[in-house]
Amino acid sequence: MSQATPPTAGQLRKNALGVAGIVFLVLAAVAPLTGVVVVASLAIALGNGGGTPMSFLIVAIILLLFAVGYAQMSKQLVNAGGFYAFVVKGLGRTGGLVAGFIATIGYNFFVVGTIGTSGFFMQTVIADLTGFNLHWYVWGLLSIIVSFILARQGVDFSSKILGVSLVLETLILLVFDFSVLFQTGFRIEAFSLQALFSGSLPIGLLLAATGFLGFEATALFSEEARTPLRTIPRATYVAICSIAFILGFTTWAVVSATGVEQAQKVATEHLANGDLVFSLSQKYLGTAMTDIMMILLLVSLFAAMLAFHNSATRYLFSLGRAGVLPRALAKTRANGAPQVAGIVQAVFAAVVAGLFALSGLDPISSLVPSMIGFGTLCILVLQALAAISIIVHFRRANDPRWWSTFVAPGIGFVGLLSIVILAIFNFNIVAGSDALAVNLLPLLLVVALVGGVGYGAYLRKRKPAVYAGLDHDLESFDAPTAGEEDSHVKTLG
Repeated sequence: MSQATPPTAGQLRKNALGVAGIVFLVLAAVAPLTGVVVVASLAIALGNGGGTPMSFLIVAIILLLFAVGYAQMSKQLVNAGGFYAFVVKGLGRTGGLVAGFIATIGYNFFVVGTIGTSGFFMQTVIADLTGFNLHWYVWGLLSIIVSFILARQGVDFSSKILGVSLVLETLILLVFDFSVLFQTGFRIEAFSLQALFSGSLPIGLLLAATGFLGFEATALFSEEARTPLRTIPRATYVAICSIAFILGFTTWAVVSATGVEQAQKVATEHLANGDLVFSLSQKYLGTAMTDIMMILLLVSLFAAMLAFHNSATRYLFSLGRAGVLPRALAKTRANGAPQVAGIVQAVFAAVVAGLFALSGLDPISSLVPSMIGFGTLCILVLQALAAISIIVHFRRANDPRWWSTFVAPGIGFVGLLSIVILAIFNFNIVAGSDALAVNLLPLLLVVALVGGVGYGAYLRKRKPAVYAGLDHDLESFDAPTAGEEDSHVKTLG
């Protein structure tokens, strides 16, 4: 087995992650327990009720079709810029700048939002269980500080921490699922056409898609992966299938427990308190296990923060290395962890969340909807841009593999574009807020578009070396051919 390679200055640590490590990083960002407690409950209440398990299945199929092309592009490119690098490869440097700005804003906003969610639930749950009440921002600040410290230990260390969290929260969900199965049974009518089209299927698909946010981060860790030609595609398929199974299976358990026909009504009644899953857990698992589930929710929220902090840091690192942002962001520690980018990301998140706290605003009604809602939209747009970039790149190269480089990713792109359009026109549902300021946030995408095009023109005219370097950065980290990689594996092993 290959060993992690000590990094040189300004480079990430190579050979640090296998398939399992990357999957842990990705699934921790998805935060399965949080996804069930928050996303699945919303999808049942506001989407297509008892047919929500089918919504997760449909979204998984769309993403797997996209992943077919994604896997082929992953064999062409190994870069810490993730989807930003994909877009440069497919749509050119200016398109990459736009994608890079959208990704950087989205992931950084998402981390700010996790401070609000982690802080709020830590304050609430710990106060309920122990009586010790500390302001949400203090808990959130402590969480981002610990995330920063853990991330500095190296991405392989983060993956181990996140792996433990993932196993624990998945186990509690499976215990709940099988408790419902043995006591009540699963209702097959959840997969009927009547259930699928009950309520609002478009909103159900939109909210189900938000449950998969984070799977795209597999590409961000390609430079740190062992044999990335194989590792990244496999990790992507495993991540999508795992998310679909965990969220879909548990949602099936939830709608079976409530009754498929009554699921939407019951979920709506619990919407205000967000306690649908906990109320069912109380019935099927009892008080002690429900308390454990609440504690594991805190672990899940922290894991998501750590995972998104790692992702946001790598976008800053990649743009710094390319010279788009200050090159100091590309400085790494001796273990290959981004140093300056990590500090900038953590400080930015803490300061923005702190401004909300100083203003006396409630995190759940202001900070979380604005930051996580817009971050979600940015990541959805990024996924759609990556999908069209894959198609354009392989068509320009006259690639003969029509299914894997055109048809499958093309269907995936249409599905992702549809979800993006749904997200824009239903942003109040994505953000969970009707506030005007929150619902104007999608206009920042226009700012990113204009800023990317304008900055690209500026670099091309005033800093041609930096502009050209957007391609050079990618080329210097292009993946080896399959034969070269096989030879490399044999040499190491």
